Amino acid sequence: MIARLATAADMPAVFALRHEVFVVGQDVPEELERDELDAVSDHAVAVVDDQVVGTGRLLPDGTIGRMAVSPAVRGQGIGAAVLTVLEERARERGLAAIELHAQVHALGFYDRYGYVPFTEVYLEAGIEHRSMRKELT
Repeated sequence: MIARLATAADMPAVFALRHEVFVVGQDVPEELERDELDAVSDHAVAVVDDQVVGTGRLLPDGTIGRMAVSPAVRGQGIGAAVLTVLEERARERGLAAIELHAQVHALGFYDRYGYVPFTEVYLEAGIEHRSMRKELT
């Protein structure tokens, strides 16, 4: 597996994976899945056998989002690899901290990587989330 920042050529596969995970898999409305922030965000990908199997993005404000891993390869460290690429990019940009909106079922995953919840549970796109933060300095 290779984890790296995405290129323009990766973006169709990124959007296809996000559609599979969020729209098909979690019933997120299609109009909520893609937004204007895609164009101004840093995207990371994990690639196995020339296929994008994991992705996430780092917004200009330091928020990580749209973390998605293909169901066929979950549990193999792909999400961790994508998260690491995004954290490295945040450090390169000089960010002191990063935040994310974690789906409740993924709180343990983010906790293992040093993220701390700072909100109560709330609904986002019909899914329970908590906001989490990690200091980088």
